[in-house]
Amino acid sequence: MYTDRRLTQAYKYAKVEYFDKNSKYIMFSDIHRGDDSVSDEFARNQTVLLYALNYYYNNGYTYVEVGDGDELWEHPKFKYIRSAHTDIFTTIKKFFDDGKFILIYGNHNIYLKNNQYLRKYYYHFFDEYNEKMQHLFPGLKAHEALVLKYKKTKQNILVVHGHQGDLMNDQFWLASMLLLRYFWRFMHVVGFQNPSSPAKNLSKRHKIEIAYNKWIHKHQKMLICGHTHRAKFPKKKDLPYFNTGCCIHTKGITGIEISDGKIMLVSWRVRAAKNGSLYIERFVMRGPKPIECFDFNKR
Repeated sequence: MYTDRRLTQAYKYAKVEYFDKNSKYIMFSDIHRGDDSVSDEFARNQTVLLYALNYYYNNGYTYVEVGDGDELWEHPKFKYIRSAHTDIFTTIKKFFDDGKFILIYGNHNIYLKNNQYLRKYYYHFFDEYNEKMQHLFPGLKAHEALVLKYKKTKQNILVVHGHQGDLMNDQFWLASMLLLRYFWRFMHVVGFQNPSSPAKNLSKRHKIEIAYNKWIHKHQKMLICGHTHRAKFPKKKDLPYFNTGCCIHTKGITGIEISDGKIMLVSWRVRAAKNGSLYIERFVMRGPKPIECFDFNKR
């Protein structure tokens, strides 16, 4: 019941954007950018994400970051995260400067709901090379949710991180953050897993996904989220629940694309050619399927 209430609340106050067949979106979540230390799980996929983001920018996509982009629970000082992943932020800034960057906060970067925090750490940064302040994302707004309204069929798609209603990551997020920062962060390095994380707990993850599906069935809306780190694209007759997956798996990164009025689940991975050279490849895991296939009025 609490998940239903939280998702409904997020939907009510969400940023609204209309889209059509010519619109293009790429959604990544759970990047968990760290400080490039041994506990930074994203570091191994930095090059893959950088390559993917440049591809999407050059092809006119809007980039939607669906929560937990920066790992602010483990690394509270954003300046070290920005410094560790300068190339990533330089590329995101290109989307931002073109008005094609939408930021959604998750539980691990929940600080971004505070405009004062954004103003202090994300608007500008100190360029140590030139020894002066530089613009980063001046005027940036972080949203709890995004509602995409399809002009053709009037369908509404709720895009949210997905921690809403997850007890330890929503109501008690502060306690979970302190445990992670001062205990599980170090235990994880030597092989222990954080039990409060849905990504490491199958039972917890499935309970969350059941709650998502109940909300979809009740409110007759499509839902795109992250949080569980489990990429998801509905099979035939399934409810329209989509999950972006994450960007910290050893196999590569996954995301949700919307273009030409269709939706698909994509993956970017490092491959080896026959001559031993490495290259980065994008391939479609599920879809593409027309948005209207998930219209409740036609089900």
